[in-house]
Amino acid sequence: MIGPELEQLIQKLGRLPGLGPRSARRMALALLNQRDKLMIPLGEAILAAAQKINTCAECGNLDTINPCSLCRDTSRNKQILCVIEHVSDLWAIERSLAFQGVYAVLGGTLSAINGHGPEELKIPALLARIERHNITEVILALNATVDGQTTVHYLTEKLTSRHIRVTKLAQGVPMGGEIHYLDEATLSAALKARR
Repeated sequence: MIGPELEQLIQKLGRLPGLGPRSARRMALALLNQRDKLMIPLGEAILAAAQKINTCAECGNLDTINPCSLCRDTSRNKQILCVIEHVSDLWAIERSLAFQGVYAVLGGTLSAINGHGPEELKIPALLARIERHNITEVILALNATVDGQTTVHYLTEKLTSRHIRVTKLAQGVPMGGEIHYLDEATLSAALKARR
């Protein structure tokens, strides 16, 4: 019913997070209906990103320069390191404008089921970086999942012997959140972390 090029476009779009086959078909049609205004510029932007954007060797961020612009920023506090799972977490923290230190992107969490050990997450490189740069505080900003908390526990054990201040993000009731909508684990964490 459709040609192989269109079928391939739909299949490739369908691999993107949050897009299923129906959404991919709608997106393909929208792109094709706006070739000059949308499809061609999007294709050029994707090609340029693929050619020019790399992973920062220092922190794991994505940028066109290496080390990235965050690592090169001389106004940032290089002694406070925020450990996160993914680049999307780094971007979220940066949008908050609440942190002026540096980052370390692990690329995931420890998970026996998924085969993610310390080496797959660059934990040895993280520990070496902490020693090399005289880090005084490590903020463990990992998700409040079983694997995230396992990773927090593992890193805490590795870092406390080095006389480094280890902190983690507070957990509990979000701003604007209503108590009756929260799950039991969130309420429990909020009560235990009260101040």
